[in-house]
Amino acid sequence: MPKRFIPRPTIMSEIKNYIMITLGLATYAFTWKFFMAPYQFVTGGITGVGGIVEYTTGLPMQYTYFAINIILIIIAIQQLGLKFCIKTIYAIIVMTLMLEGFDYLFKTWPTAYDILGPEKQLEACIVGSIFTGMGIAFCFLANGSTGGVDIIAAIVNKYKDVSFGRAMLYVDACIIMSSFFIIPNDLVTGLQKVFYGFINLVIVNVSLDYMVNSNRQAVQFFIFSSKYDEIAYYITRYLKRGVTLLDSVGYYSGKEGKVVTTIARANQSNQLLSAIKKIDPNALISQSKVMAVYGNGFDRIKANSKKVKKEHIAPKEITENSNEAQK
Repeated sequence: MPKRFIPRPTIMSEIKNYIMITLGLATYAFTWKFFMAPYQFVTGGITGVGGIVEYTTGLPMQYTYFAINIILIIIAIQQLGLKFCIKTIYAIIVMTLMLEGFDYLFKTWPTAYDILGPEKQLEACIVGSIFTGMGIAFCFLANGSTGGVDIIAAIVNKYKDVSFGRAMLYVDACIIMSSFFIIPNDLVTGLQKVFYGFINLVIVNVSLDYMVNSNRQAVQFFIFSSKYDEIAYYITRYLKRGVTLLDSVGYYSGKEGKVVTTIARANQSNQLLSAIKKIDPNALISQSKVMAVYGNGFDRIKANSKKVKKEHIAPKEITENSNEAQK
């Protein structure tokens, strides 16, 4: 059996993930205290709930954020397991501390409200929303989360055929609309807060989608190498991706060989290319973008199966005969 390529321990990659999560949380917390809270913007998520509580009672939002997340994390551990929640627990603790720290800092330092003035709500909302989306994206790209609605969406996604993003959107929209009835304002001011809340929701999701999905695009590899077995082993063992070996014959040389073909996420490309370089520096590699990939390890098929007419499905005897033929 050929010598297998085994990568170094992934401790450094995990450290990088936690650094990225911390950076994302810092961006998120700073944005909330610098842009959102001074103008009393209402956003989605548990931070939005905390904001509503702060605007109505004066209780700092970080306390509400921490209390609600503790309840949600207990439920999540029971429903999703402890492994899913480790980074989320870290994020909740760090986010609470950062919100507290920036809250103390901006009691003496100027905020966007002081710098831009009270009439620049739209500008503050747009810029703040972009940075909020960036902060959440940093967490997601490091396989972490900011807690709160992420937990609710993950639980809903587990039991219902509702995508993670759509579940988050529904919950966030409900939180924003509830501010109209909870925060004591006149009609015009209340509608303005809901209006700015939905502007925030749209911009956050657009910036989040741009940063996250640009790294989650699928790519297809065709790898021509005499060390195909080692490369295939690495892909299946460490990238957790499926591999298909295709028979090949060199037209000029007449040599028979194997072609390794696999589909992976775009953010796994550098990792795979680095591994191939160590295994076989002379390997020939073809890499191309894939519009969409559905199935195990990728996206779920969102098409509605109810639209397929019953008479279009193969009869039971045809399916049985096909299975017998495969055996």
